[in-house]
Amino acid sequence: MPLLPTISRTVGLALRPNNYSPIRVLSGVQLQQCRFASILGDLRDVKASFKKRIRRGRGPSSGKGKTSGRGHKGQKQHGKVPFGFQGGQTPLHITHPEKGEVNLFAQDMSPLNLDRLQSWIDQGRIDPAKPITFKELVDTRCLHGIKDGVKLLARGKQVFKTPIEITVSRASREAIKAVEDAGGKIVTRFFNKNGIRAVVHPERYPPDVRLANPTARKEIEYYRDPEHRGYLAHTLDEGESPSLFWQAPGKAKSVLSKEQIQKRKDKKANRLF
Repeated sequence: MPLLPTISRTVGLALRPNNYSPIRVLSGVQLQQCRFASILGDLRDVKASFKKRIRRGRGPSSGKGKTSGRGHKGQKQHGKVPFGFQGGQTPLHITHPEKGEVNLFAQDMSPLNLDRLQSWIDQGRIDPAKPITFKELVDTRCLHGIKDGVKLLARGKQVFKTPIEITVSRASREAIKAVEDAGGKIVTRFFNKNGIRAVVHPERYPPDVRLANPTARKEIEYYRDPEHRGYLAHTLDEGESPSLFWQAPGKAKSVLSKEQIQKRKDKKANRLF
């Protein structure tokens, strides 16, 4: 037996510290994990990933045979229960209905306040020397999308001082007064969905595209009113009301035909008493 390896092993054990641990020594060594190619043929799905399909009516041993889990007779075996059916009691959607109503004719106007418009002008994002339309408001991100139109509101009217020329769908009276007191001009115009797209994205439409006019009585009367600075206010004669039912005194037309008028006169002349 050679003595040199035995002596070196004995000396190494004598010089080893008391707190020596082989795990601590190997902790500083980065272990590399190895995978063999043989596991590729053993890959399969996790059993919990898929739910076993229920086969109904396939014998008693399946647990869902004969009546297929529906039981005997009755409405639930022969058919289905109506939606919201609660065993015969008054349904909750009748005893506790939702409050209020949904107005199908309401318009969702995007609000534009004067303080925000003045802030965009002060930052140089909107040029007050040019007419301001929906395109300038959307391109400068002053408005984030327009649904049914834009309504100008008077919040921050104390700080608004720049004369501008702006076209919107609607405007409050205080906002109109603030814009005109600053030396500006405001026009309210009707825009439908297609008209808004034509103004915001003019490159998608021919240059001579015509914007639609209002057809509803309420909208026609709004844009005929000079107090709202409507673009149809020039169609009114002097002293004429924006209401479509208004008629000048003495110009009211009779709804009766000439034959009906003559018949009334003859009946009145032949009356005895």
